[in-house]
Amino acid sequence: MAKGTDKLMLIDGNSIIYRAFFAIPPLTNSSGLQTNAVYGFTTMLLKVLEEEKPSHILVAFDAGKTTFRHEGYAEYKGGREKTPPELSQQFPVLKDLIRSFSISQYELPGYEADDIIGTLSRLAEEEGREVVVVSGDKDLLQLASDKVTVLLTRKGVTEVEKYAPEDVNARYGLKPEQIIDLKGLMGDPSDNIPGVPGVGEKTAVKLLQEFGSVENVLDNIPNLKGKLRENIENNVDNARMSKQLATIFREVPLDRTVDDVAWSGYDAASLATALRKLEFKSLMERLDLSGADAGSGELAKAEIEYETIIVGDDAGGWEQLDASLPDADTLIIEAAGDNPHASEGIGLAVMADSRCFVLAFPQLKSEKAEALLTWLSDPEAAKAGYDLHRAELVLARAGIKLCGQTFDVQLAAYLLDPTEADPSLTGLLQRHGLPSVASDESVYGKGAKFRVPPTEELAAHLAAKADAVRRLKPVLEDELERLNMSKLYHELEQPLAVVLAGMELQGIKCESGTLQELGKDFQARIEGIMSDIYQQAGTEFNIGSPKQLGEILFDKLGLPVIKKNKTGYSTDAEVLEKLEPYHEIVRLILHYRQLAKLQSTYIEGLLKEIRQDTGGKIHTFYRQTIAATGRLSSQYPNLQNIPIRLEEGRQIRKAFVPSEPGWRILGADYSQIELRVLAHISGDDRLKEAFLQEMDIHTKTAMDVFGVPKEQVDANMRRSAKAVNFGIVYGISDYGLSQNLNITRKEAGAFIEQYFSVFQGVRKYMDTIVEQAKQDGYVTTLLGRRRYLPDIRASNFNLRSFAERTAMNTPIQGTAADIIKLAMVRMDEALRERNLQSRMLLQVHDELVFEVPEEEFETMKVLVPQVMESALELDVPLKADVSFGSNWYEAK
Repeated sequence: MAKGTDKLMLIDGNSIIYRAFFAIPPLTNSSGLQTNAVYGFTTMLLKVLEEEKPSHILVAFDAGKTTFRHEGYAEYKGGREKTPPELSQQFPVLKDLIRSFSISQYELPGYEADDIIGTLSRLAEEEGREVVVVSGDKDLLQLASDKVTVLLTRKGVTEVEKYAPEDVNARYGLKPEQIIDLKGLMGDPSDNIPGVPGVGEKTAVKLLQEFGSVENVLDNIPNLKGKLRENIENNVDNARMSKQLATIFREVPLDRTVDDVAWSGYDAASLATALRKLEFKSLMERLDLSGADAGSGELAKAEIEYETIIVGDDAGGWEQLDASLPDADTLIIEAAGDNPHASEGIGLAVMADSRCFVLAFPQLKSEKAEALLTWLSDPEAAKAGYDLHRAELVLARAGIKLCGQTFDVQLAAYLLDPTEADPSLTGLLQRHGLPSVASDESVYGKGAKFRVPPTEELAAHLAAKADAVRRLKPVLEDELERLNMSKLYHELEQPLAVVLAGMELQGIKCESGTLQELGKDFQARIEGIMSDIYQQAGTEFNIGSPKQLGEILFDKLGLPVIKKNKTGYSTDAEVLEKLEPYHEIVRLILHYRQLAKLQSTYIEGLLKEIRQDTGGKIHTFYRQTIAATGRLSSQYPNLQNIPIRLEEGRQIRKAFVPSEPGWRILGADYSQIELRVLAHISGDDRLKEAFLQEMDIHTKTAMDVFGVPKEQVDANMRRSAKAVNFGIVYGISDYGLSQNLNITRKEAGAFIEQYFSVFQGVRKYMDTIVEQAKQDGYVTTLLGRRRYLPDIRASNFNLRSFAERTAMNTPIQGTAADIIKLAMVRMDEALRERNLQSRMLLQVHDELVFEVPEEEFETMKVLVPQVMESALELDVPLKADVSFGSNWYEAK
């Protein structure tokens, strides 16, 4: 952006951000931060920088609510509404962004931004410099002179009107210095400046054109007539005071000069980082900052040249590829389809030194691909890639094994920031200031990727991706090392990806006949419940229609209306649960919905996922890079959310059986792992005692909170204790506990306070971790997994409260996730070391599921809990409960 010569630009920060906030529709980034005011300010800034090309810039802000003007008139600006919190929280964000532009900013207690601007503009004028003032406040027009031009924002913030002295005269028929007289007479409601009642702008201008100033108007009161004379005569002091309040003070004791605010342009890397954090992608494109980022060093600037070679039986290139494989270090697999178990590979790229070899996936079946297949399965060959877990499954589908010392940039980036808004390869490149690559959509078209031959366009696309991975690898490795997460990556997450691929390829057998029988049973129950509902309602209706259901419940049966939405009565689960005590029909509707969900999502849904080509198995896909806490996510299908609170839901597990005759299913479940982690992290003596003495933790909690011996703890006491115990883990609130226990918020709040008064170590932990998060901006698990909390200092109460609860529960939940991942890696090692046939099939929250041959029952009953309980040493023992059965239902 070009710079001018000796032109000072002064920006009224408060005025512009206020105008931007109310002019730009609400806008938030992925972390929930309001950014509309910052966005509007930035668009205005870019516009005036480009048009005015200043050599010096300063953004002035008000330093507080009280200024020297309040000393003479306490009601100054007294009518203004309180700044919305959604705007207040954007001030520090804006100030950070201004620093990223390398632009000076200034504020001084006791003075307004106007006064700072007035003083600096005077100093610049005296030095013969040209000055441009940017504001949305007409008061600043008083500064216009031969050297000072005022830009007033109009119609939001991006359109401005220029005011030199002649423009002020054309608009108002006044000189710039008479603007303060204009305000003296007409006042200014926005600043609570009274002026003279009954005198508007038109009358004030007419008076000033005749008499020149407020003082002269007051001297000529006898020459005025009627009501106007009376109003001015009764408000002489107000007129003088109003002029004084409107006068910009131009002698502020500044500690800087015009030369101190010189601007030589922004640093592209710093600005790119700031705009990327705010997710202002359009502004980054406008400034062409996609290849800039702080921290990327010279790598982003370096032009890495490579040759793209298409390999194929027709294209040739096999000999060159074979000769280069000893130096190959990067791999890209392109596949059609989201589910890797059903994805068809379409392309492959291998990068070695300055060459990238690209071939169509079917070419891997060529006799000439032998050396490449050897390299792919070589356990000693280093291979970097993006989402190598998926790549391994896609290759396996084609009968090709992927092994080696792998580095997955997607997995590494997830560890570095699990809340990253755009974890795609393009997003990672932008985040780290590296040259971007074309989107898949621009190459393959919308929707599903097309199977294409290795055209030059495809080859260039795959080569660019491989080059991008190669560039990202050293950057991410350095970041992992700097943040002490290298061990977490290399000893946990990367080995786990291999373990997961093995489990996914193995799959778990699911009997379609069992599901179909359950489906028939569910359907019969659904029809029976529908009949009961119609009988209670006195008519048949569409139970699945919220509108018809609302009419039955509220219009016909007269149940109390809990909540309404845009389309009428709300009949969501929360509303129905509150209505359950009022009428039998509500209980029936809730049960109907539960069974209908089981029938459609789990019976019909699972039947579709059974693959006959693998012996009637279901193959789920585990995602390591989804949950911010480190938990695994299951897809295609999701086997982690089969509802087991309902007996009908638990019945679905009967369909999951061993794949070999005479084998059994083994289920191993961590017992209260999160509460054990809490006992360790908090160091609370009472919690630790309960686990060390192998007491029932909920009974122990009830004893301590209610102050009764074990014999007097009844079911309700234990239920309450259990609710607050798990509430602590997930971020307790009086509202949440009141809903769980069906008590008032006051009662729930008192219960929580009583809990904390007993478990003081837990309270201390909660307070300490929040303070630590505010200081660091993130929290960590025991193994060093981070979660960033950008809203931990937010002025918005809801955002801040959520971040505080997240700070409390992430170290607990995240450590529990780390522990079961460790157990899986070590369990896989133990099975291989002992050459056991038993197979690990599933991970479902805190549970591991195995299939075990009869001769290994006794071994696995001892080995599995031993490995799980020794995964990580805590101050309290970990405990894993193990059970066997002929199916998953029986093994629970």
